[in-house]
Amino acid sequence: MRNIKLTLSYDGSGYHGWQIQENAITVQEVLENAIMKLTGTKPKLSGCGRTDAGVHAKRYVASFKTESNIPCEKLPCALNRYLPEDIVCINAEDVSDIFDAQRSAKAKTYTYYVLNSQYRDPFLAKHSWHYRYEIDVEKMQKAAKFFEGTHDFIGFAAAGFTVSTTVRTIYSLNVSKENDLIKIEVTGNGFLYNMVRIISGTLVFVGNGKINVEDVADIIESRDRKRAGITAPADGLYLTEVYY
Repeated sequence: MRNIKLTLSYDGSGYHGWQIQENAITVQEVLENAIMKLTGTKPKLSGCGRTDAGVHAKRYVASFKTESNIPCEKLPCALNRYLPEDIVCINAEDVSDIFDAQRSAKAKTYTYYVLNSQYRDPFLAKHSWHYRYEIDVEKMQKAAKFFEGTHDFIGFAAAGFTVSTTVRTIYSLNVSKENDLIKIEVTGNGFLYNMVRIISGTLVFVGNGKINVEDVADIIESRDRKRAGITAPADGLYLTEVYY
């Protein structure tokens, strides 16, 4: 029995997230069906994390065990024949029996894109948050530094999460802008439900002047969800990298 690690890239616009649901199409379901068509056996897939409906991934990691003898160097091309155009397998490798895409992950990087322009861009409509009001990126950059380090991020989590602790460590949080596109890039050892989207919404509110830069540290320490910004739309969020 082999243990295979897959790296995927997908546009989440047409899916209700990663994890299988009864009455909605998900990335996991589509991938499992493709693997079954290729190998003849339905796999038990482990994904590196849940992504919400509409969220994208540039490098999503999944793993499964199989008795298939298809070489890993040929597996991506073979699998892509059974995948739709918005899901692509970009790498496959044999890994140790103890590897699990979810449990073995040490850190992740998410990227959030904000289109800051007067008019929306039809090519970015489902791939960024169109925010037409003025944004001061320098204020966002200053506020971003308050999030770095280890904190209780319960004030930046949506209701409905089930975890034993809400303490997480953010290793880096950077904000940059190229033309009209603002990029928020955050790397941490784990993220709560909607945490990156709420942080992004908070930073945008800082840039727009709705939240003062000087208040961000206190908002984090307050652990009060009502004091943070809105939950940014799912369209602008990408899982960029998973570290093992």
